[in-house]
Amino acid sequence: MKLVLQEFLSLDGVAQGPGSPEEDPSDGFTRGGWLVPHLDEAFMRITTGWLDEVDAFLFGRHTYDNFARDWPTMDDPDDPAAAKLNGLPKYVATHRPIKADWKPTTVLAGDVPAQVAELKRQPGREVQIHGSARLGASLLAAGLVDELRLMVAPVVVGSGRRLFPEEGVPAGLRLLNCETTPSGVTAQVYESTGLPQYGTYEAGAQS
Repeated sequence: MKLVLQEFLSLDGVAQGPGSPEEDPSDGFTRGGWLVPHLDEAFMRITTGWLDEVDAFLFGRHTYDNFARDWPTMDDPDDPAAAKLNGLPKYVATHRPIKADWKPTTVLAGDVPAQVAELKRQPGREVQIHGSARLGASLLAAGLVDELRLMVAPVVVGSGRRLFPEEGVPAGLRLLNCETTPSGVTAQVYESTGLPQYGTYEAGAQS
């Protein structure tokens, strides 16, 4: 399966608490809900379309706990996101004891990158990471992420957990698609290309 990392980001790279002030107040974060004013029909069309290829989900512990609390109560059979999230296999990476009642869930502990690499070797289309910025960044650094799908909102949050931390591992990307919604959210799709390339700019040089 292809490993796809999907994130909602602010313009300054914050991934924490896009949906509400109460979504993720960890580490004293008080600026949640920054994405909500920018939601529109085009946003929903794009993100729902991204779900068409999913065969499994992969979460970090914090995101899994939040999703497992909220999504089982969203049981509208006409909601494609709810149907997939509640029905498809879920994997959660954690080193703490967990009561994984959101079925079907498989717990990944120990050497998580090795287990994710094994998961990618299984037949299927996509295993998608939703949220889970720390997990996503670590797997990107390990060279396991095949594709990034970013919804970048036109807002500078100023603080909060970022997908790409300082002193992170460099990664090369190639833009596959870019679309802007009427509310100004940019949907960016990239494929991983390994390490980035470097060069030196010389003024007046012709390519």
